[in-house]
Amino acid sequence: MGMTGTKRLAVLALFTVLALALAAVDNAIPPLLPIPGIRLGLANIVTLFLLLRRSGKDALAVLAARIFLSAFLFGQAVSLLYSLAGGVFCLAVMLAVRLLLRRHFPILISMTGGISHNLGQILAAFALTGSASILAYVPFLLISGVLTGFFTGLCTDFLRKIIPEDV
Repeated sequence: MGMTGTKRLAVLALFTVLALALAAVDNAIPPLLPIPGIRLGLANIVTLFLLLRRSGKDALAVLAARIFLSAFLFGQAVSLLYSLAGGVFCLAVMLAVRLLLRRHFPILISMTGGISHNLGQILAAFALTGSASILAYVPFLLISGVLTGFFTGLCTDFLRKIIPEDV
């Protein structure tokens, strides 16, 4: 039997708070490389968990809430645009790959999400600046997307095994 509207809202609010906490931790970690935009993407653990365990609609709701609240609490107005571009593109790609892989291989789903998040952000940067020189970051962002996606996918896979199915 499905969740009531109130219970669903409470669960999604808890996941939003968890995603915000992970985003805060991610923002507190010094950059791994001197390349703008490379982060671990810890909040993506929550997005992927929801995508695998619940639905794309729930994942989108928490993603959007987390992006807007993170921009308000930790960022600047321009970070909102980059986060939206990366997050929405990432979610769309992970949703497609999830359907293709029938929810198997969460690490692979996460790696494609990491890559697409970075590509979404670089496309937003290109659209804002109009400078083709920004595309020089693409190889580094692809590699970081694979590595961070592997890490967040591994974390999500672990959580899926220890968190009860009805969550």
